[in-house]
Amino acid sequence: MKKITIAIDGFSSTGKSTVAKQLAAALGYVYVDTGAMYRAMTLFAMQKKLIGEDYFNKDQLISMLDKVHISFEFNEALGFAEVYLNGENVENAIRTLEVSQYVSQISAISEIRQQLVQQQQQLGKGKGVVMDGRDIGTVVFPDAELKIFMTASPDTRAERRYKELLDKGEDISYKDVLENVKSRDYLDSNRKDSPLIKANDAIEIDNSKLTLEQQFKTVLKLAKSAIEMENKKAN
Repeated sequence: MKKITIAIDGFSSTGKSTVAKQLAAALGYVYVDTGAMYRAMTLFAMQKKLIGEDYFNKDQLISMLDKVHISFEFNEALGFAEVYLNGENVENAIRTLEVSQYVSQISAISEIRQQLVQQQQQLGKGKGVVMDGRDIGTVVFPDAELKIFMTASPDTRAERRYKELLDKGEDISYKDVLENVKSRDYLDSNRKDSPLIKANDAIEIDNSKLTLEQQFKTVLKLAKSAIEMENKKAN
């Protein structure tokens, strides 16, 4: 059976990664979390003290890109691939609110986007991939057979993110999380290089009032339909 490329784009905290993992597992496809790649790059900048509340040494970060190696290693116990930065497992470290505060600034840098987009395109070269991010359907895989654009209200997304961070033991306020969500929306949508926009042929899903199960069933149905259509074309 012919495999396809599935691109899932959308705003932060819309559950893109969750549904992409579920979908990849159900189809036997490879899952690639591009947001994690930008988060790992952000963590690198923080570790090297190149970005903070009142400073951002962009030029030095660009000069150090050859010292950044981001990879994914499948964890059988968890059932998904974890992110490694220069050989170190950073799956949990990149999910903090502190990283979230700076990731939009990092992902707006053209040199970083070019480098990571090349890696992403290589990962999806053989089809049979589910990739989520901000510009998958518009830049990374503009010819993807299925494009989905996830959205939800800022309040709904902030509430989800807030609960997630509390469960991880972080000491944060809902107000800070909501401000972060709104700030990232603005920065992601207004950056010059590969802004967050819905591809013309993407199917929009507002999951503000959907359960995880309802969301998954909706996306799985779309995927199966797209795969069936591509196989009919091949025959």
